[in-house]
Amino acid sequence: MSASTRPAAVEPWNRTITPRTLLTVSIVCFFAWVFSVYDFTLFGTLLPVIAEDFGWSPAYAAGVNTWVTVGVFLVSLVVGSLLDRFGRKRALIITVIGAAISSGLTGLAAGAVSLVLIRAFSGFGASEEVVNAVYLNEVYAKAKRRGFMYSFVQSGWPVGALVAAGLTALMLPHLGWRWTFVVAMLPAVLVALAATRLPESPAYAALKEVRRLRAAGEESAASEIARAHGLSDTDHRPSRVRDVFTPGLRRHTICLSLAWLFNWMAIQVFSVLGTSVLTGAKGFSFDNSLVVLVLANAVGFCGYIFHGWIGDRIGRRTTIIGGWTVGAVVTAAMLLGPDSSAWVMVTYSLSLFFLTGPYAALLFYMGESFPAQVRGMGTNVAHVMGPVGGIAGSALLTVLLSAGAGMRTAALVTGSVFMLLSGIVMLGARNTENRTVELEQEAAA
Repeated sequence: MSASTRPAAVEPWNRTITPRTLLTVSIVCFFAWVFSVYDFTLFGTLLPVIAEDFGWSPAYAAGVNTWVTVGVFLVSLVVGSLLDRFGRKRALIITVIGAAISSGLTGLAAGAVSLVLIRAFSGFGASEEVVNAVYLNEVYAKAKRRGFMYSFVQSGWPVGALVAAGLTALMLPHLGWRWTFVVAMLPAVLVALAATRLPESPAYAALKEVRRLRAAGEESAASEIARAHGLSDTDHRPSRVRDVFTPGLRRHTICLSLAWLFNWMAIQVFSVLGTSVLTGAKGFSFDNSLVVLVLANAVGFCGYIFHGWIGDRIGRRTTIIGGWTVGAVVTAAMLLGPDSSAWVMVTYSLSLFFLTGPYAALLFYMGESFPAQVRGMGTNVAHVMGPVGGIAGSALLTVLLSAGAGMRTAALVTGSVFMLLSGIVMLGARNTENRTVELEQEAAA
């Protein structure tokens, strides 16, 4: 039976996305991101404790973190292919399971080498937001205020970081750092099980059917489905990296990649290694830095909601540029200002508000800006530059500290300066006017 004669009820590409489906998918993706971030940031939060346990100097610990980030980068490379070849739903399940494995095995680490190998699996968790960006962009395709809706899912970053810092404060004195990681594995497994009950996105289901029909020689049926879903009527084979560097996408892909590279240098300094910066640059104790981290991530949650909301109104690209520019100024003020608790609390909280908050607009913007057949690949190519930025940020921080620079100066150079540059390079990315490529094609038809 050809695609054109099948009952619409059994065609997943014609599935009606009900409010209940939107809510269910959003909740599962939110918790998938929360517990992926929980695992990912837990390592940075506990690095000073891990270093003390193994007898590492701050410079050696920073070096270990650099190699961990290399492993994260290598694992992250495969996520784009998972999305475009196997589907959004399966990619979601795989990335969450990867985060669970990373958490569970970290408690068995015997030293630097084993820790690096185990923590490489956190690359799946770090890339879960790419899956969310692609999957939800397609599920939310025609929903109103979809950027604002997505901001609640993406706010899983500060929530996950908040959970990591809060549970660390509660469990570390009683269980130690190893069991703290093991406990983090359990909720990720439950989320992966919940994800098995989600539907595939209609856009990917249509793309998969178009590929099948073309392989079977049913060109007319394939073209009919492609046009109905705003897909390009040509080239529906699985995507390759070079497909996002074609003349129409090259500058956009490069600018997005540089934005991720530069901004993740700042993420590495002010978010992942936040406890190290607060203890080394501002003289806080580890326990007090955990308190600051918890409160700051609560404010960071508001940053996600704000940037998702404002992005629907003034444009997502404009929101990203403005947020990171203000964030660069605030982080510099935090580092160069007084060491008083009140000043650090306020400025560090605002730093996360403007550093991480714009990702609510950025991830959804990336999904809008690439066509469906390369959406997973394009989003992931830019996203994997985040771990590269983490490597560069950690390496530069290590070099500066080893050369005798103080943490204050090293964080200012590695974090604030490159956060400003990340906003500047976004000027070269395309302006989507908050519409997906499919909606642009439908409007032009």
